Amino acid sequence: MKTTTLSSTLLRAIFAILFAVAGFLVGQEAYLRILTFHTAGSGVQVLLDIGASVVGALLGIFLAPIAQSLFEEEARAVERSVERLAPSELVGGAAGLIVGLVIAYLTKSIFFEFVGVAGKTGSLIAIILYLVVAMFIAYLGARIGAKLRIVPLPPSLVSGLSPKVLDTSVIVDGRIVEAIKSGFLEGPFVLPRFVLRELQQIADSADALKRARGRRGLDVLGRLQEVAGLEVVDRDYPELAPGNVDAKLVRYAREFGAKIVTNDYNLQRVARVENVMTLNLHELTAALKPVVLPGEEMRVHVVREGKEPHQGVAYLDDGTMVVVERARRYLGDRLDVIVTSVLQTVSGRMIFARPKGEESEE
Repeated sequence: MKTTTLSSTLLRAIFAILFAVAGFLVGQEAYLRILTFHTAGSGVQVLLDIGASVVGALLGIFLAPIAQSLFEEEARAVERSVERLAPSELVGGAAGLIVGLVIAYLTKSIFFEFVGVAGKTGSLIAIILYLVVAMFIAYLGARIGAKLRIVPLPPSLVSGLSPKVLDTSVIVDGRIVEAIKSGFLEGPFVLPRFVLRELQQIADSADALKRARGRRGLDVLGRLQEVAGLEVVDRDYPELAPGNVDAKLVRYAREFGAKIVTNDYNLQRVARVENVMTLNLHELTAALKPVVLPGEEMRVHVVREGKEPHQGVAYLDDGTMVVVERARRYLGDRLDVIVTSVLQTVSGRMIFARPKGEESEE
């Protein structure tokens, strides 16, 4: 509060001084051009000179608060407009403004050469026209720079958050869309064009399975652009092998301080060696799976036969396989079971159980 009051008082003093000086000079100019009487005595001329200057200064001080309020109102409007601009628009507008001012400066000699030949009046007209044209060119440059965002910024500077770089595996998987919609992942999300090219090659593959996966990935990209504003960036590393997409992803992430979102464990290992942070959706899914302990009860739907005699297989909502002993006869039915053991494998988790009410086999 004290800082605001101090700055307002300082601004008021500056405006009062500036307008008082301007009014004093205008009063002197008015005396010299209008109030000078050649027949009057020197004493009267001195009084008129002083009086006109003092009146001009007082008039300037009187107008200073009005000008200050207009200035503060416009400054607040500019501040509100700047707050609505994205960082890239702001930087682009500043660059466009500088370019506009340079162009306006280069046109100054043209105005003064062709308009200044008319004498003093022509010089005044040249100054006015130059100021108008300079302001117009500077304004136009700022608008174009902000509109086109002529200064590219890294995504981390645009949003203040670490950008997330998507690889092909996580796009084809498709679960990232729901992870973003649920709020587990925050942007900005970027897709280097070399990843997009790899996805297009998969979609054009002669293998039917690969082709289906690639087309699914392209559909996921469309949803990501709608949900998360996915940005495709034109960044490549020609010094690296064209097919070495993993190395390019790691290089991009290191260059822009980004995190790689992937389902590829090999890419994750390479990124860790390069001190690049990765986000693995498989690990997220495993972390969110409910903890199941031996002795707990659950209700499952036996959907198929197991590998061993009399076994039945069911699945939890998260895809975890449940192998139920002596449940082949319950195929197609829902069954209450008791967990006997849990096995964690590289590919996931398996739960072994037995029907409730039956003793476990020794």
